[in-house]
Amino acid sequence: MNNRLEDYSNTGDKQPIKTPEDVVSIVNSRLKNKKKEHFLAILLDTKNKLIKVSEISISSLDATIVHPREAFGEVISASTSSVIFVHNHPSGDTEASEDDIYLTERLAKAGEIMGIDVLDHIIIGNGNNNEYLSLKRQNLF
Repeated sequence: MNNRLEDYSNTGDKQPIKTPEDVVSIVNSRLKNKKKEHFLAILLDTKNKLIKVSEISISSLDATIVHPREAFGEVISASTSSVIFVHNHPSGDTEASEDDIYLTERLAKAGEIMGIDVLDHIIIGNGNNNEYLSLKRQNLF
């Protein structure tokens, strides 16, 4: 898998990421109108400032296959203290599937074992109306 990264570590004075809306503003244009699911990791420093956006996987029209070892590979190598996972639903429906919830629980447990906080998992619709769902806000993990 070829992880594509956007490095934000040298972009000057950055604001901490505090809300799902902050995350959506960073990745929405990147995920807008994609025909396949893209699974991203938002890597944060100890002050929740953005370090990198890492593309973990690109999958089929309606399913993302992600394993914790792939999801945390870049997180570990970048020595980040916390991460927010994001993926899109090309259908535009932001409702979390059972698979989305199960994956998020697995990622949160893996992060806990490694001492890396999984702050949220955000599902973005097709990007046209800034529609998203925060699994953390919905108490789904």
